[in-house]
Amino acid sequence: MNNHAATQRSGPRRHAAARPAAWPFVLAALISLAGMAASFKFFIKTTTGQYMDESALVEAAVVGERIGTQVAQVLDLLPATSLVIAVLVILFVTLARRRWKAAGFALVAMAAANLSTQLIKAGLPDRPDLGVNTLALNSLPSGHSTLAASAAAAVFLVVSPRWRPAAAFVGGSYAVIAGISTLINQWHRPSDVLAAFFVVAFWTALAALVVMRTGPGWNVWLGADKHWASSRWWPALAALLALLAGAAAFLILRSVSGATSTTSYFLLGVGQIMVVGYGLTVAGTLLLTLPVRRRSRR
Repeated sequence: MNNHAATQRSGPRRHAAARPAAWPFVLAALISLAGMAASFKFFIKTTTGQYMDESALVEAAVVGERIGTQVAQVLDLLPATSLVIAVLVILFVTLARRRWKAAGFALVAMAAANLSTQLIKAGLPDRPDLGVNTLALNSLPSGHSTLAASAAAAVFLVVSPRWRPAAAFVGGSYAVIAGISTLINQWHRPSDVLAAFFVVAFWTALAALVVMRTGPGWNVWLGADKHWASSRWWPALAALLALLAGAAAFLILRSVSGATSTTSYFLLGVGQIMVVGYGLTVAGTLLLTLPVRRRSRR
């Protein structure tokens, strides 16, 4: 009995000695910042970017008419619904598993992402006049998309490693759908959604480093074949969707100079949202599972 208790007490210390390196998380945060800056520079500061963005927003009206008012109303609820789901899941995990620190850092990251979005939106200048018929008011990043993505990221941070691959895919899909819904309802342009995803990714990467280092006792990887939520199929499916969306966006981009449908730029915008959304999903899954996988082999 004493030996077993001693083993339990020594376990966390042994895991804590193998803390994950900080540089992958810092690098991920810097890449996210670069993505945010690139979204602003191309879609706001260039004529081509403005035209693509505004065309997608205009064509979204056609899609909105086709799917009907009821479907659009359901899409309206997605960002707020994601917040309720995230709070309930975090509350359950915190009370059931006593992951107080992880829950705290996840909520701080969620709040920081949403606050940053509002500050960036207020601080960035209006869209410059580059000859494109568009509203000058800056709408980047999307607050609705930030809310949905940050809620999904908060759940991703608090669940144990065996649940993270599935949680990342489900949460990433939810954020992608919520982002597309803001486009369909003509609340935001595609670039607004992309910028929101990068803002959330920045704070998630920083919070992930703290979560991984303050919860070594439960950040333990059992193996991809030990639980259905740990399956390699989750990141593989996200990567496949990102690749397919990227290929479709590339083909649409090549065809827009010729005869196109009335929704070409809208579909291009959807493809961009899916590429970034699912691409970040894969990156986040690898970022938080690879360190515990290496540690479990030691």
